[in-house]
Amino acid sequence: MTPSTADHQPQMLVEEFEELARNAPELVRLEFIDGKVVVKPVPDGNHIEAIAWLQQVCMQHRPDLWLYAERELKIEEYRKGRARTDATLAPRRHFVGTGEWAEPDGVLMTVEVTSHDRDTNRRDRVDKPRGYAAAGIPVYLLIDREAGSVTVYADPEKGEYRSVTTRAFGVASELPEPVGFTLETDELKEFAD
Repeated sequence: MTPSTADHQPQMLVEEFEELARNAPELVRLEFIDGKVVVKPVPDGNHIEAIAWLQQVCMQHRPDLWLYAERELKIEEYRKGRARTDATLAPRRHFVGTGEWAEPDGVLMTVEVTSHDRDTNRRDRVDKPRGYAAAGIPVYLLIDREAGSVTVYADPEKGEYRSVTTRAFGVASELPEPVGFTLETDELKEFAD
């Protein structure tokens, strides 16, 4: 087996990963990306506050939708794996009757907030946009605490988002349909690093 072939061999089956993730200690969060187990740090206080703030904003603008914190999605179209979103916007009661790992169908927006770890660049700025676009999720919102900016990815086609707009914290960002409201980002300055 050549090294390049070995690099694409999954470490384990998806079912084995799901069992491992179910029994992982609360100090870590696990994802299954391109057949490999990835350890994601537990969110810090500013990370949690950014998601709580966004939940409140979404409820004000779109009471028909719910922003679910830390939702597990099957993102198999591109990543052949499992991703834990920091937040997922979907119609209320959308996940009733689903298992721990839900299909991305019907999800309107995924949200990631950058963390303090060496993998955040690749995970949040490269892999997740590709994976979410390949799954057909209409909008991906990246709250980049390190850069002090919000990036809105929209209009997925052929595994890529055709529209990518970055604005500094404090500058309003449009969340296009099917989300459909303007996000005032001034308060995010409090959660920057």
